[in-house]
Amino acid sequence: MARHRIIFMGTPDFSVPALRAIVDAGHDVLAVYCQPPKPAGRGQQIQKTPVHRAAEELGIEVYTPKSLRKEEAQAIFAAHKADLAVVVAYGLILPRPVLDAPHLGCINIHGSLLPRWRGAAPIQRAILAGDAETGITIMRMEEGLDTGPMLLRDTCPIMSTTTAGSLHDALSDMGAKLIVRTLADDRVLLPQAVAQPSEGVTYAAKLTREDGRIDWTRSAKDIDLQIRGLQPWPGGFFMLGEEMVKVLSAEYVPDVSAKAGTALDGAVIAAGQGGIKLLSVQRAGKRPTDGISFLNGLRLHAGDSLP
Repeated sequence: MARHRIIFMGTPDFSVPALRAIVDAGHDVLAVYCQPPKPAGRGQQIQKTPVHRAAEELGIEVYTPKSLRKEEAQAIFAAHKADLAVVVAYGLILPRPVLDAPHLGCINIHGSLLPRWRGAAPIQRAILAGDAETGITIMRMEEGLDTGPMLLRDTCPIMSTTTAGSLHDALSDMGAKLIVRTLADDRVLLPQAVAQPSEGVTYAAKLTREDGRIDWTRSAKDIDLQIRGLQPWPGGFFMLGEEMVKVLSAEYVPDVSAKAGTALDGAVIAAGQGGIKLLSVQRAGKRPTDGISFLNGLRLHAGDSLP
């Protein structure tokens, strides 16, 4: 197996297994690029990103430029004289001089089966759309948004209990294994990349907190996908007056016929079609509780509507 000189570019938890796998496989990681430390948590303390912390633990030099568009940043990047860059959830656009700097180019670990769900939130969008499966695509990077030719892919089923959190972890581990396979069989050296098909292209738009707002007039099946697809962030929620109530977990109940928003026995809330059983919810500033206790606290009886 060839030993490559690699620049690793990633930021969140999703990227860490790939970094560790590349190091464990014996490749020479010359530098790690990630987003700069930012305030986080209740105290808004400056915190390093998960990849930053992992790189320091591994003894790898870390770079955190706010942009790669300036000539100085591009010169520093090129000076590493890397064979290639491996990119996974980095968070910055790579301009042409950066893409061209490694003599084997840049390859990306993307959390979908391209060309479906190009863009920022492929894991969540796959669940929200009710897809039966998703996966990981290893691709050569171009200036377009996730448009490059594909080197390797693998699939992962989306089950009725799959959440964005559980799928995130499964795909993160899959990506780590696939990138090691990609590097091991020298796919980066050979012209084996396959162009993405022109049909089936979809875009995974960035999520906002408002995406989590539950509308009980929608079908219960869609609400179930929304709750699972947005867990843990931004999370499904509904409003009690001015108060936000997060739905941490729930179940789809098909055989329900009542006005949308009606509370039924067993902590089931009627939707436009079917119902949603509240398993765990959390009111603002309070601890999570089960759905029955939550509804009892509101003094709702079967047939009453959520306020």
